[in-house]
Amino acid sequence: MATLALDQAPTADTPRASRFDYNPHPLAKYLFAALLAGGLAFAGWNVLTDTRGVGEELALGVFAFLGLALLIALGFEFVNGFHDTANAVATVIYTNSMPAHFAVVWSGFFNFLGVMFSSGAVAYSIITLLPVDLILNVGSAGGFAMIFALLLAAVLWNLGTWYVGLPNSSSHTLIGSVLGVGFANQLIQAGSRGGTAGVDWSQAQKVLTGLWMAPLIGFGAALLLLLVMRALVRRPELYKAPDGDKAPPRGVRALLIFTCTAVSFSHGSNDGQKGMGLIMLILIGCAPTAYALNRTLPTSATPAFVQTANIATAAFDARSGGIVMAPDQARATLTGALQQRKAEGPNVFAALESLSSDLTQRVASYGSLSKVPAEATSNVRNDMYLVLDTTRLATKQPDGFQPDELKAIKAFQTSLEAGTRFIPLWVKIVVAIALGLGTMIGWKRIVITVGERIGKQHMTYGMGATAELVAAATILSADRFGLPVSTTHILSSGVAGASVANGQGLQGRTIAQLAAAWLLTLPAAMALSGGLYWLMLTAVRAYGLS
Repeated sequence: MATLALDQAPTADTPRASRFDYNPHPLAKYLFAALLAGGLAFAGWNVLTDTRGVGEELALGVFAFLGLALLIALGFEFVNGFHDTANAVATVIYTNSMPAHFAVVWSGFFNFLGVMFSSGAVAYSIITLLPVDLILNVGSAGGFAMIFALLLAAVLWNLGTWYVGLPNSSSHTLIGSVLGVGFANQLIQAGSRGGTAGVDWSQAQKVLTGLWMAPLIGFGAALLLLLVMRALVRRPELYKAPDGDKAPPRGVRALLIFTCTAVSFSHGSNDGQKGMGLIMLILIGCAPTAYALNRTLPTSATPAFVQTANIATAAFDARSGGIVMAPDQARATLTGALQQRKAEGPNVFAALESLSSDLTQRVASYGSLSKVPAEATSNVRNDMYLVLDTTRLATKQPDGFQPDELKAIKAFQTSLEAGTRFIPLWVKIVVAIALGLGTMIGWKRIVITVGERIGKQHMTYGMGATAELVAAATILSADRFGLPVSTTHILSSGVAGASVANGQGLQGRTIAQLAAAWLLTLPAAMALSGGLYWLMLTAVRAYGLS
């Protein structure tokens, strides 16, 4: 194994390298390659089937471009898999709860299940950070420059931190890349939209809050939990390094395997959805007829959509101040409101009333989303996006609407979301394959850092149990309350807290390097993606492709 740019592993009675001495069966390598190739072929086949099913023939050049974009997006999920595997498996490996080769396969399987059983509700959450004009014109040269820049930046930073064995949050790397593209777009616009086009700073603030809170939560909670555990559970063997390859007591082993499973499953559920959202952007840009609208919605859903739209439109009209606005003017008004992150005043509500009415009439005339003509697909999708996101901003005012009006608008939002923010089953499957297979390679570097190079002594059963419990519980709580936190930051800092509580102390150089990676992730990813976005836009304009 390559030497890492970290402290050397502390001395221990049991040689630690032996835990990784395993040569997989040659058949396993062929199966791995077959699954990887099969996943890519499955994605290509479904794109062809979906586009031909709606009469959309992709030119060879467009199909090749789409393939490259999907390959990079799935590559991000693959790298995410082997980069973040350590979060789940380091503790079970270093407490002898599972053999290393079995642990990573176990983790990969539950990462796969996490993606497959995810609701898809947060798949588009990261997209709300992107510039409005690029989302509405994702099929433009600027839209594709945005997607390639943020994906390449995220992959490059993940690979760099993996190479030196640093636990780093893939989620925050991707979010930093998204913010970098948005900030670069804001600078390129030169303040032409009030200086606010590009970045949703309120969302960025939530991310930064989660970023600085995660290590504190992990360190403090694991430290406190292990101290309480030492006071209540007086079994000395729990707080000593494992005796050779001896497995932990049955109950502790079951707990460690359970928390490893929980962390793996929740990681797949959360991180997999981010890739899904980005893949949908790529598909919408390259094949809008097939993917811009959810054409699987039945015709029977149209009357309910029209009814909820009419009730919501009446609520908007009541606040429009009698202003009458044409649909084109309404689109410009709502686009500006989203860019300014401010949806209030008669003009905005007049625009919502106008565009909602126009949208409702068009959908009703088509009969269902599945019957929207190819030439009208992008316009319908963009109008639904504008109305959906603007109403979400407008309803944040605590006293803006009556309870019955809020209920009607919420139903309208649900209908709009069902029509535009959907994940085809095949996208879930290929993301699950990429993330699941990614967990099975390249994991040793970061596993060694988490298992050996944070505390000054070998990880104990109690340390592993508390660190994993804190990580699993915090992820589930974050999902419940919508708080953006990093699994990587929580678990690595949890190992540090447990080391202190166990009286072992910390390796200063490793902690300093972990802190540096924690501090640098967002600005580095922003700089990478912003720079790549600017370079790609410059190249596009130089060749007259914009």
